[in-house]
Amino acid sequence: MASFSLDDIRAAADAKYSSTDITVDEKTTVHLLNPLRLPKEKRDKLVNLQDEMDKDGSDQEQIIADAIRLVADHPKKAEALLSAVGGDLAVLAQIFETYGKGAQVGEASASAS
Repeated sequence: MASFSLDDIRAAADAKYSSTDITVDEKTTVHLLNPLRLPKEKRDKLVNLQDEMDKDGSDQEQIIADAIRLVADHPKKAEALLSAVGGDLAVLAQIFETYGKGAQVGEASASAS
C-alpha cells in the first residue's frame, strides 16, 4: 500500500498547479496563481471576467487588467506589471494566453471532479 505525507501531497499540488511567473524587472516577479489555488470567490470572479471577455463591445484591456489583478499574488506586483505593459493590448492578451495555457491542467482536473 502506498503511503504519502500531507507534505508529499502539497509538493505534488505545487508542482502540478504552479503559478505563471512573469519577471517585470530585477526586483519584481509577479506570480499569477493557478485558478485552483485561488479562493472560491476569486475563482468565481475570474469565470465572470472570462464570460465578459466574450461579449461584443467589451473592454478587453480593462477585463484582462482586472483578471491580472485578481490572480496576481500581490496587488502592488500586479500594478507594476500593468504599468510596465502600458496598456498594450497585444502584450496583455499574450500574458493572459500564457497564463491560460499554464492553468489548463488545473482547470481540466477541476472539471473532472
